Amino acid sequence: MKHVEKHKTHRTGWLRAAVLGANDGIVSTASLILGVAAAGAGSHSILVAGVAGLVAGAMSMAAGEYVSVSSQADTEQADLAREKKELAAAPEHEHAELTAIYVKRGLDPALAFDVATQLMQHDALGAHARDELGISSTLAARPVQAALASAVAFAAGAALPLLVVILLPASTLLWFVSGGSMVFLALLGYLSARSGGAPVFPAIMRVTFWGALAMALTAGAGALLGVAV
Repeated sequence: MKHVEKHKTHRTGWLRAAVLGANDGIVSTASLILGVAAAGAGSHSILVAGVAGLVAGAMSMAAGEYVSVSSQADTEQADLAREKKELAAAPEHEHAELTAIYVKRGLDPALAFDVATQLMQHDALGAHARDELGISSTLAARPVQAALASAVAFAAGAALPLLVVILLPASTLLWFVSGGSMVFLALLGYLSARSGGAPVFPAIMRVTFWGALAMALTAGAGALLGVAV
């Protein structure tokens, strides 16, 4: 009987960026809307603030992801270049280093020696990148992918509380934006857990708790500033 294993590790790069973007889109835009609404602004002002938050947030997320993941990619490439030079200069030392890694993982020394020999004959740099440096094609940094996933996810998340602003009067926004955003965050937690093959309940609790805290603090700040003005 054929045995098929379905792992989710290959999704970690774009999934992390997408979840982070969608979560920030919902929380930051809903918090902004709640803060402005609590200060007593009208529907038009609230909508303008929300749209501005969506555009600024999506661009900020894309730029931030690209810069941070590019830094990771630069570090990976520098390590690979250094490893390539070491393989050319001292292949025996690198072979012994790889053998020691396999012995530490539980292989018999003789078997570890043979495994290191065969892997280095097949792809020496790839073997050292994977087993010494922890760099693989599955988990390698992809700046453009991370930036696009984060920006699109942020815009999608931010559009949800904005839709509530468009459909409902300003007098009801505090309740409906906060309630709707909690539903959106719970759905995000569910989808992210399912996509990554992780337990659903902890993911839902995590995103809803921190989202609720952020929205409550922002609404409180807006109310205080509105009273002060």
